[in-house]
Amino acid sequence: MGKEAILVTGGAGYIGSHTCKALSKAGYLPVVYDNLSTGHAYAVKWGPFVHGDLADKAKLKAAIASFNPVAVLHFAADALVVESMFKPAKYYRNNVAGTLSLLEAMCEANLKALVFSSTCATYGELQFAPMTEAHPQVPINPYGRTKWIAEQMMAEFDTAYGLKTVALRYFNAAGADLDTEIGENHTPESHLIPIAIQTALGMRPQMKIYGTDFPTRDGSAIRDYIHVQDLAFAHVLALQFLLEHKTSDQFNLGTGSGTSVLEIVRAVESFCCKELPVHLESKRAGEPPILTASAEKATRVLGWTPHYSDLPTIIESAWKWHKLLHETSLLLKRLEESKCLAALIS
Repeated sequence: MGKEAILVTGGAGYIGSHTCKALSKAGYLPVVYDNLSTGHAYAVKWGPFVHGDLADKAKLKAAIASFNPVAVLHFAADALVVESMFKPAKYYRNNVAGTLSLLEAMCEANLKALVFSSTCATYGELQFAPMTEAHPQVPINPYGRTKWIAEQMMAEFDTAYGLKTVALRYFNAAGADLDTEIGENHTPESHLIPIAIQTALGMRPQMKIYGTDFPTRDGSAIRDYIHVQDLAFAHVLALQFLLEHKTSDQFNLGTGSGTSVLEIVRAVESFCCKELPVHLESKRAGEPPILTASAEKATRVLGWTPHYSDLPTIIESAWKWHKLLHETSLLLKRLEESKCLAALIS
């Protein structure tokens, strides 16, 4: 008997690719559906790849018909808070309209199980900490708002069509695969830990810190960092819960403790034994001062516990990945220069 197929939209991206590896280890066949706008073909290692966009419903339906998946894991989305403030149309088109296209295609194929990559950004400003799933959802930026709208659509598709969903609201994904097979690779990079590591590697002249006047212990924003491998495993558990219980639910994924931007910078400096050049900037619109999660429900219901989300493991795994990327890039550049030189000589 063959492996059960799982359609993974956005499976060539950062969290999606790590989840594909976790799915494969758990005995599933991850089928990646990705337009490669931010993902990478090299990250598709554990199953078939369909190059397609969620807006292309005909291709999406063909992929579902071809592989007959038992469920969908939906990662495909734009996910930059700051960009969403300036390009809201892009976020409503991709995150809302794209999700609607997927939900419709699933219903037409009688596919009734979806694990959704949601976010703590649906909560908005912190009203109590750590945040539980009962925290009011009042998003303060288009990114969070589009994810919140997607959650509302899913609830209504459940009521109307019986499509069951699990929304995983996670906090700050960080780190890289512990085997260094895959990792975080965004262009341009906007996440704190990769930027700090790239600065340490000399790939950037300096790094910027946005906001030192937040009402926090050191004035910089506090976030709940969770290792991407822990996130990936949570998606497998959510999938198994959904297939077994056939009921919709929502879960936070985080550690329950927060680390400030300045604490991250100091931790990277300590790891690489060098001081990072830092430039202080004003805080950016749409960013709350503190976001920390209560994952008690995920532990109680899904049996999920983070194993790799301590800061040293996150930084070491990220360092290995970004150092490998940097060295590979330098090697390819030298090879290209050698080819150009050989061509000139000949």
